[in-house]
This record gives sequence, structure tokens and C-alpha cells, in this order.
Amino acid sequence: MLRYIMVGLDGSSESRAAAEWAAREAKLRGLPLRLVHVWEPVPERTAQAPLLGTETPQHWSERIPRGAAEGLRARHPGVDVTAVHLTGLPGDVLVDVARDAELLVLGSRGLSGIGGFMVGSVGQAVLARTEVPVVLVRSGEQAADEHAMDPAGIPSAATRFRPVLLGLDARSPDDTVIAFAFAEAARRETSLRVLHAWNPPPYSMHGLSDHVSLYDELARERAADLTEALRPWRDKYPTVEVIEASRAGSAADQLANSSRYASLVVVGRRIRRSRFGVHIGPVTHAVLHHVVAPVAVVAHA
Repeated sequence: MLRYIMVGLDGSSESRAAAEWAAREAKLRGLPLRLVHVWEPVPERTAQAPLLGTETPQHWSERIPRGAAEGLRARHPGVDVTAVHLTGLPGDVLVDVARDAELLVLGSRGLSGIGGFMVGSVGQAVLARTEVPVVLVRSGEQAADEHAMDPAGIPSAATRFRPVLLGLDARSPDDTVIAFAFAEAARRETSLRVLHAWNPPPYSMHGLSDHVSLYDELARERAADLTEALRPWRDKYPTVEVIEASRAGSAADQLANSSRYASLVVVGRRIRRSRFGVHIGPVTHAVLHHVVAPVAVVAHA
């Protein structure tokens, strides 16, 4: 079965940034890129009402993916770009079409220009329901943002990629999430920074000597858990430099701080199905609201 990178496109600046990121990713993976634009049904009279001259909202909507595809082909030679225009509820259609994709890329507005993502209702629905890895890209994201500064301190896409950052629960690591992060680092020929955050016991805050020694012992255990979880993956990807960090504190806060120096942040989302609906998890939710780099959310059992 032919695999491809898929991006949801609605003509907004954030979706255009997502399409550019997706084209770069498609080139790294050697895969075709598919742009999917979903026209949500409206009353026939509205759909056929002219906007300017004789052009109707429906005609304008159909032009979005065609124009975007032409521009991407020109800016990313060698990437096979196709565009499709579908009708339906965007959240439902994107989840359905993404089943055959290797990766789904969506755009998101930034939060007040200070970092984080504003994930709309469609994005939240897709993120929570699809089992395909989803990458969220902020409006204004540039290729140079994912690379180190050049020797003169100027942003450049010609320099080495910044590290890939993986948030990992070392006590219950999931192979799907780890494999995704290692593969992304290998494609970018960059290092992988793995962050494991853990909560210190309440008594460690009192500062008593016995409690301090227990805290230190717990810190060593957590660091050892992280090293052990990554051991087989270091062997599988010997060319990827791995930087381990096991720290006490909030996982979301630490990932947000470290994301300023990352080309991509990778987090997991446990697949949960219940009568109360679907959720993306508190850490992933917090990460999306505070990180500044593109974020890959990888669903796992």
C-alpha cells in the first residue's frame, strides 16, 4: 500500500505553515505529499452566492488545494504533491482519510505570540480520534527555526538540525513513541534528547537528612530506568547521539523549556476509548499549550 504524508489545508496561514513543514518531512522520508481540503456543506443558496464577480464560495474553496499544490511543487522540487477537495465535516473526513497516511500534519495558531498552540475544535477532534501520528505546526513556522544558528548568529536552514526532544515515561515506555523519535532524529542526522520527569515524594521537601538520601536514591533509580528503556534503541540507531535527562518536576514545564532548542518535540498519547469520550492526556494537553517547536503526538496502546 502506498504511504504518504497528509496535511489538512484550509487556506489559513497556519495550515500553509503546516503544508510547508509537511513538504520538508515528505522529502526527508521520500514519500508523496497529499493536501486535503474539506468543504463543509452549507445551504445551496450560500454555496452558490457570488463573492467577487461570478466566483462562488464553493469555487473559491476548490481553488485552495490546487493553488497550494502548485506553490509547493515549485518550492520543493522532487516532492510528489497531490491535492484533493472533499465534502463533509472536517473532523470526520480528516480522521477517515488519514487512516492510510503515515503522518498527519495540522496547523495551529500560536498563543499570544509567546509560545504554545491554539488547537481549534477540528484539530482537537482529529488529534483525539486518529491513531496516526499527528504533527502540529504553528503559524509562522520557518525551516530555519528548526536549525542551529549559522556562525554569524543568523537563522539558516543550511545548518545542522536542532535536536529532537522526546518526553518519555521511563517506567512505562512505549516502543511506538520511542521508535518515532529515534527515526525522526536519524532522518535529520541530529541528536535525540530524552526527558523523563518524575514527581518527588512529599517528604523530600522537608530537607531532613534521611529524606535527602531517599530523594537521591530515587533520582538514581529514575535515571537508571531511563537508561535501561533506551538501551535497545541505542543499539538499533548507533549513529544517533542520545542525551538523557531525568529530573524531578513537571513534565510539561520541562518539555516547554527545552522545546526552545528543539527541531521537533515528540510526546505520546494513550489510546483510550470509553463512554466519556476520547482525551489526549494532561501532559500532552499542557505541552501543546506551551511548547514553541512543532509537536508530534504519537498514539499508542
